[in-house]
Amino acid sequence: MNLYRAPKAIAIVISLVLLAPLAEVAVADALELRIRADQPGETISRYLYGQFAENLGRGIYEGIWVGDDSDIPNTRGFRNDVIAALERLHIPVIRWPGGCFADEYQWRDGIGPRDERPVRINKSWGWVEDDNAFGTHEFLELVEILGSDAYIAGNIGSGSPHEMAYWLEYMTEDKDSSLARLRRENGRDEPWRIAFFGIGNESWGCGGSMTPDFYAHVYKRYATFLKAPADNQPKRIASGGFDGDTVWTDTLSTAVARSIGSFFGMDGISHHFYTFPSGSFFGKGSATGFPEREWISTLANALTVDDHIAANAAVLEKNDPDGKIGIYLDEWGTWYDRDEDSDASLLWQQNTIRDALVAALHFNIFHRHADRLHMANIAQTVNVLQAMVLTEDRKILLTPTYHAFEMYVPFQDSTFVPVEYEQMPEYGLGDVSVPHVSATSAMSPDGDLIVALVNLHAGDSIDVSASILGFEAAGATGRVLTGAAIDAHNTFDDQAVVAPVPLDVRLGRGEISSSLPPRSVSVITLRR
Repeated sequence: MNLYRAPKAIAIVISLVLLAPLAEVAVADALELRIRADQPGETISRYLYGQFAENLGRGIYEGIWVGDDSDIPNTRGFRNDVIAALERLHIPVIRWPGGCFADEYQWRDGIGPRDERPVRINKSWGWVEDDNAFGTHEFLELVEILGSDAYIAGNIGSGSPHEMAYWLEYMTEDKDSSLARLRRENGRDEPWRIAFFGIGNESWGCGGSMTPDFYAHVYKRYATFLKAPADNQPKRIASGGFDGDTVWTDTLSTAVARSIGSFFGMDGISHHFYTFPSGSFFGKGSATGFPEREWISTLANALTVDDHIAANAAVLEKNDPDGKIGIYLDEWGTWYDRDEDSDASLLWQQNTIRDALVAALHFNIFHRHADRLHMANIAQTVNVLQAMVLTEDRKILLTPTYHAFEMYVPFQDSTFVPVEYEQMPEYGLGDVSVPHVSATSAMSPDGDLIVALVNLHAGDSIDVSASILGFEAAGATGRVLTGAAIDAHNTFDDQAVVAPVPLDVRLGRGEISSSLPPRSVSVITLRR
């Protein structure tokens, strides 16, 4: 988690696809787009729809794991209702155990009989007792249940290279080493597949307060010993920068360039980017009950992730022209001031239609950076920050962000299709202005043309028409997610306040049209 991010001013991103130059704000009657299916681009990796589950608050305990002796319906300790909900998202990858928690986590605490595991104090989050009931075996069973890949965040802040190396051996070794035998004694015969391994987390802050130069040496030392069988070697991800910073990317990619033929590798650099309504970690803004000025400032600040990705991608183009190193935005999402009734250390927050728009805006931006952005992981999956699912004892609700993720499932491993326009109308309030609409399109693996449209305006609808080049559609269907107010949200007593409903889409010869309600996310599927 990013606790030390410096305040930033509200900024407006200028993009060839998303935004037009700033001008007088006016309510638009209509928007005309061109969908260029005749100009396919990069593959939109499914990993851009990843998740992050840190051991804090109720994100793991109660949220995902209740234990097999709980009266909450479960299978081998995993909540049945939460698992069923997450399965519908086709989650490609989950990052665990942190976050700041990762650089204090000792992996041996979380193996063996649960009643014999040590109780530790979670000094990163809330100073609460942690009985380590959810450890390596439980996490890797979770990703197998969900059909996801595992992204392990390793401890370099308080752990040694050999501890990290032994953890990877415990998980991946197929021979008869002592650690492989220990894994088998603990109930897992076959090695697990470990797709990604992060070498530290936020090493500039809670992960060790390191400088980029110092961390570059630490990374090379740890990565040298991070060995696994050749067919099960995870991609190695370095701890990188945050919120517009490019120094870490420059330092780390340069260090790799100077070390051709070395024993370590670097497949990616981690970045974190959180959205605050105020633009500052201190005095962030409210999750609900906020005024329109916080609605638009939140969306404007979310759009600046485009700048962050573009700036770091430019550094990698210079230092890594062959494209071997990717950007891993493995923490992103909204972060608000705590509710008066909640514990600040638990990071529980309500989730509104505004959060769904923030998620969709991120997706649309991610698609355009698919060449260098190899992964993105929202923070977090259950009960923490911009969560997919909220739980309260035996109750569960699906958040607006959950619905945004579910609506965008067809974009996973799709082929990017450019969307063009002549002039984008804007929505403004005071000195803040954002585009009225954000659009993205792609060809799905099934051969459908998928179009997603976000109406950022808090109060005005807009008619959108799009000509389609390079694709003949025989049918069109759509769904839209919106709410009656800018802070519309689901509750445990009313769980369907914000949920997708059918969208009226008119299909003509070579074009589609629809009316987008205010504060909405729409996804249209065109079939041949």
